[in-house]
Amino acid sequence: MSLPGSSLQVQLSGRQILAIAFPIALSILVPQFNFIINNIFLGVLGQRELAVAGITGVYYLIFAVLGQGLNNGLQALISRRAGENKLDDIGVLFAQGVRISILLSIVGILITWFVAPVIIRAALSDPESANMAIRFLHIRILGLPFLYLYQMRNALLVGINQSKFLIIGTSTEAVVNIVLDYGLIYGHFGLPAMGFNGAAIASIVSEVAGLLVIFLIITKNSVIRSLQLFKHTKFHLTNTKLILRQSSPLMLQFAISIISWEFFYILIEHDGTLALAVSNTMRNLFGFFGCFTWAFAATTNSMVSNVIGQGLIEEVMPLIKRIIFFSLGMSIIVFCLLNLFPTAFLSIYGQGPEFIAAAIPVLRVVSAAMLLMSVGVVWMNAVTGTGNSNMNLITESTAIVLYCVYTYLVLEVWNLPITVGWASEWLYWMTLFLPSYWYMRSGRWKQRKI
Repeated sequence: MSLPGSSLQVQLSGRQILAIAFPIALSILVPQFNFIINNIFLGVLGQRELAVAGITGVYYLIFAVLGQGLNNGLQALISRRAGENKLDDIGVLFAQGVRISILLSIVGILITWFVAPVIIRAALSDPESANMAIRFLHIRILGLPFLYLYQMRNALLVGINQSKFLIIGTSTEAVVNIVLDYGLIYGHFGLPAMGFNGAAIASIVSEVAGLLVIFLIITKNSVIRSLQLFKHTKFHLTNTKLILRQSSPLMLQFAISIISWEFFYILIEHDGTLALAVSNTMRNLFGFFGCFTWAFAATTNSMVSNVIGQGLIEEVMPLIKRIIFFSLGMSIIVFCLLNLFPTAFLSIYGQGPEFIAAAIPVLRVVSAAMLLMSVGVVWMNAVTGTGNSNMNLITESTAIVLYCVYTYLVLEVWNLPITVGWASEWLYWMTLFLPSYWYMRSGRWKQRKI
């Protein structure tokens, strides 16, 4: 099946790259903006709240990236079918992706309710912080099914070159989250003052609102309607196996990456709330300003798979280099802004001069890591676009082992400053870049079929 007068095959121009990447960037930017707003509001409550938000945020991120791994694998498959103009297959793939995501979210909720409390109490040195984190996560994890369904729409819209619609859903989510954060944390607009837990409820409601808006877009848009997404509701074993085969290495890859980050935060927590609060803000800035890099990474995944589906194998490497030009260029701008005006960015958390003095050296290390990330993540997602997710898993596993060994020695054995600990990001991104670059340059991906 093909659309009359329309094609889902991408072009290879810089304009096409930016047309796909910038809506994705905004769709990623808005949730990161929400997360920073959460932390600014919670920082007013106290340093403990800001510190615990780092632990709970990374924990939730573990499950969020499981969905992202499923999303990336599904996106590569949808992009490949779009490049081949096999539109009937897209609806079947999407329906099976939704089914998998719902089952995955139920598992995440059960783990958080019954397993996570034991681990958190054992890992954190402060019982009050541990109890605060557990209460928050018991609420926050209920938003996981909505987040996963929301991520599935990413795979669909990016995979069929309709990423412009991402902005509408994420803008809705942003507005709802900010209003409810302010209302539920402090007790404004006639809402109860729930403090730390108010941020959890605000996040859940905003995810539901964003999902509803995207559902309306999917049902009203003519291009998307033609895919007949809601016609393919039956279980389809072949496509389910295909999605799991493509996505499961990515899900494991992303999960172990964030689990290692949680390990890093637990080591930081042993140094006290100031070190943990500083590290939490670094994650905020890393996530917020890294949005453009991740957008170009998602664009690489989609466009590489689409171009291969069109049979334009020889255009893949020039395409990747074009995307890196944009990705690295944006990161250089961010690097300059963060290093020229560090106090301006850090002062938004309202923590005082001691906090800013401790955070500035870490900020300089993190900003340099963003430059490495802007190149490494594009090459890694190019590998994803070829369909070899097992290669990504091997690369990620190697990087994580080196990352964990480094952080444990630096922070726990040698008790060096957290600035040295954050240099682990340099090691991590270099380890991801080198094998990915080698694999794409080797040409071994050219005969792979998905």
